[in-house]
Amino acid sequence: MSTLAPLRLLREPSNASEGNQSNATVGASGGWCQGLDIPNELFLALGLVSLVENLLVVAAILKNRNLHSPTYYFICCLAVSDMLVSISNLAEMLFMLLLEHGVLVMRPSIVRHMDSVIDTLICSSVVSSLSFLGVIAVDRYITIFYALRYHSIMTLQRAVVTMASVWLASTVSSTVLITYYRSNTILLCLIGFFLFMLVLMLVLYIHMFALARHHLHSISSHQKPTTAHRGGSLKGAVTLTILLGVFFICWGPFFFHLILIVTCPTNPFCTCFFSYFNLFLILIICNSVIDPLIYAFRSQELRRTLREVVTCSW
Repeated sequence: MSTLAPLRLLREPSNASEGNQSNATVGASGGWCQGLDIPNELFLALGLVSLVENLLVVAAILKNRNLHSPTYYFICCLAVSDMLVSISNLAEMLFMLLLEHGVLVMRPSIVRHMDSVIDTLICSSVVSSLSFLGVIAVDRYITIFYALRYHSIMTLQRAVVTMASVWLASTVSSTVLITYYRSNTILLCLIGFFLFMLVLMLVLYIHMFALARHHLHSISSHQKPTTAHRGGSLKGAVTLTILLGVFFICWGPFFFHLILIVTCPTNPFCTCFFSYFNLFLILIICNSVIDPLIYAFRSQELRRTLREVVTCSW
């Protein structure tokens, strides 16, 4: 089964022997412990869909000068990160299939080198994708709470520095992760990074939603609440639920998998949970498919540009 390379390394805990894992699985017997067989075609299809979606987002932002602002640059970087996840996954799958069928013959040392390169690329794109989700949340927070000072706070220079810092940190951290992936300390840092992003997005988006609610309440206190006001409040709640729900559903299972590797590598329940690893990878790829729908395609200006790109109206 072809899977994301660096994440595949974390499929099972390194500090649990094969015998203990087998015994734990048997001890926890039950059909649900058999894992989930996900065909390679599904990985391939989702990767292609994500690649096309995010490529369109990047093309639209580059084409339309009205979208040349820090906010859309961050969305563009998120699209590039998600696109690299798809490209790396497709490249790895193709590379493995060619080796398995004997079409590509390479020395073991070259294969290991190629695998390390793909590992680093995928891991870097995953970390950067997670990082830019947090950056976009901060950017939206500044847009709402410091609207009059936004352009002085989020200057183009600061936006460029932020983007460069994220890419640099992602590359360095992914290299360290690939090198020391069997270290629990590295796994704890990765888990801590996810929890930080989750809390950051939770606090910022809830604060933004609370401000919107307060604004609507102030308006309704001076006049009778209208259907539009109630609809706006409901829309804000739905948007918040989608943002945080998608983030937690797509990323949560994989990081819970890492937590179990550190805390209970030989526990029967944990061993059964490990068998669903491919499902967690599918969810991460699904996040790359969903991100453009949440962060990019909701913009009317960007949708108009996308239609021009698709119809080649340059």
